[in-house]
Amino acid sequence: MMIIFLKVIAVDGNLEVIDQNAVHFDSELQEFRTHGGVHIHDDKLTVTSPVLMWVKALDVLLMKMKDSGFDFSRVRAISGSGQQHGSVYWRKGAKQTLNHLDPKQPLNIVLQECFSVRDSPVWMDSSTSEQCQCLEAAVGGAQNLADITGSRAYERFTGNQISKMYRLKPSEYSETERISLVSSFAASVFLGDYAPIDCSDGSGMNLMDICSKRWSRSCVNATAPQLTRRLGDPVPSTSVLGGISTYFVERYGFSKNCEVVAFTGDNPGSLAGMRLREGDVAVSLGTSDTVFLWIKEPKPALEGHIFCNPVDSDAYMALICFKNGSLTRERIRDEFAEGSWDCFSSALRSTQMGNRGNIGMYFDVMEITPPVAGVHRFDAEGQKVAVFDPKVEIRALVEGQFLAKRLHAEKLGYKIIPGTRVLATGGASSNQDILQVLCDVFNAPVYTIDVMNSACLGCAYRALHGVVAEQSVSFSEVLRTAPDPQLAVTPTPGAEEVYAPMLQRFAELEAEILENKPK
Repeated sequence: MMIIFLKVIAVDGNLEVIDQNAVHFDSELQEFRTHGGVHIHDDKLTVTSPVLMWVKALDVLLMKMKDSGFDFSRVRAISGSGQQHGSVYWRKGAKQTLNHLDPKQPLNIVLQECFSVRDSPVWMDSSTSEQCQCLEAAVGGAQNLADITGSRAYERFTGNQISKMYRLKPSEYSETERISLVSSFAASVFLGDYAPIDCSDGSGMNLMDICSKRWSRSCVNATAPQLTRRLGDPVPSTSVLGGISTYFVERYGFSKNCEVVAFTGDNPGSLAGMRLREGDVAVSLGTSDTVFLWIKEPKPALEGHIFCNPVDSDAYMALICFKNGSLTRERIRDEFAEGSWDCFSSALRSTQMGNRGNIGMYFDVMEITPPVAGVHRFDAEGQKVAVFDPKVEIRALVEGQFLAKRLHAEKLGYKIIPGTRVLATGGASSNQDILQVLCDVFNAPVYTIDVMNSACLGCAYRALHGVVAEQSVSFSEVLRTAPDPQLAVTPTPGAEEVYAPMLQRFAELEAEILENKPK
């Protein structure tokens, strides 16, 4: 998903949203000539965003709020989230500028000479294959890198982007005194000083040891010289970084007592916004399906990602993305249910749990987890078949998608425990029959949640938590008055007896497909 807006949400002490606003990069800041908030370069691999566009967007957004009468003096704490994996390169001397911002000038004017690299690499960039290979080789392979950092090397991850910057633009790297993530960059602006990278967003860089929560010496040394000095030390995601810059006090009327809580990435922010707790799994059913997990004992693998948890320093979060989501469900609906969701749902209701042993795996496009393509159907004896009967086809699709989610979640260390909830969001979460299959496969009740702007809302919650976290107040305690998710469905009796052995069969068949795929 492209990041095309800068958004703000304000909540009061009762967790009620009292204000929200946004700036659309393409239409409101047309001078930067972005499409979807980015520039896609001629090689179709390099993707960047103008850092000054983000700076100007912040000023425009706050001015919108000021003009509408928002009372900034009431803001007790502020936090935020930024698109993960993007990086900002501060020029030597920028710290002094941040320390002495002129409130009479807009931010894009006072900061215009502060960046040694004016176009920031972002998460859509896929130009660092060579750097990924070098990093994995330097630490003993992809699994070793995953064991250290929570993920194998990914082209969009910040460490590999920094490595490319050092090798292709050595003078710009030499001129850089600090490298921020998008999140810590925004925090730096509000703080009027370099903000540290928080552990949760920092664990999406292929640079941080997720156990020690410090930069991995082997990863840093394989990336660029004197990098640790440029990164600063990571801090817990609940850290209060300090008071807000006088620039915002004088220009917008913030209270000088307003505190800046560490900013984090958009995915960790979403986990906070969805209010996951230990044992929970959130499943977003959209164009791509995404699974968010709260886990205690991570098992890094070659697929998926392990991040430090943004609201509990003793826990972790995992994220798995599946490309074949709603578009695949819609194709099967059109081919086997006359294009009707009612017929699709009827097929799910009229077929048995477990689909009489028939299993399907549907990858219309090359999947991320697992990295295969094509449609693979197996009968109860494990023999490949060309097509199922329409009702069987529909259940095979839905069961297969959710079995894959549970299988790969458990590979990363997820465990179903007493009190486990499945939190469902996205377009397909409105379909009760799809949710029933999800519920039965995970053998846990499914709740639906409205998480519009979840990353932004999560950081409003995190700001509130940050000001009391040092008093050992838990995130869930701070949010005890927030609206609860709505119970949608409960497991069908006997579901675990059906799906536990089916999950094992599914894992074996998936392994067979991977082993036999074209090299």
